[in-house]
Amino acid sequence: MSFDPTRLFVSLIPGGIGFVLFVYGKKQDRWPQLAAGLILMVYPYFATSLVSLVAIGLVIGGALWYALRLGW
Repeated sequence: MSFDPTRLFVSLIPGGIGFVLFVYGKKQDRWPQLAAGLILMVYPYFATSLVSLVAIGLVIGGALWYALRLGW
């Protein structure tokens, strides 16, 4: 496990956004937000570098945006 301060700080951003999305999705019974929030809270534990942390977060956010554009 890496204790790089930059990586630890940056991992708080998707975790916080994921928590907000998870709570919103749970209260509003919105499955795309709930699933994306859960994934955003969990994936920073498995991202090995700062680049992968940012890239995976952008992919998850893009997938959520696309799912909402399709009307989910």
